[in-house]
Amino acid sequence: MKLTVHIDDHQHIIEVPDFILEDATDYFDMMDRDMDNGYQMSRTWVEKPDLYQRCQIAGDKLLTAVQSKNRETCILMAAYILKRVPHIKALMLTQRGDMTEHDLDV
Repeated sequence: MKLTVHIDDHQHIIEVPDFILEDATDYFDMMDRDMDNGYQMSRTWVEKPDLYQRCQIAGDKLLTAVQSKNRETCILMAAYILKRVPHIKALMLTQRGDMTEHDLDV
């Protein structure tokens, strides 16, 4: 599967092999359990992140991975988002420093 990611004015296509979507299920569940304890989303503490917020969090990790050229983390965070929101069309990320501004086009 592919995830189209827009970072400000730049577009990235992240190709996620099907086997990662299946083999990383335990890791995705661990991410969810971690977020079940709440998450600091920029300036706001979110007690129970919903699905949209969880994708914003994963998107922020994806943004950091793109900036640091960490291909494996890019693919893993894209896979998390694709697994949780399989009908997503694109992910829009901002570099303004507020992860709550990240947006999903579904």
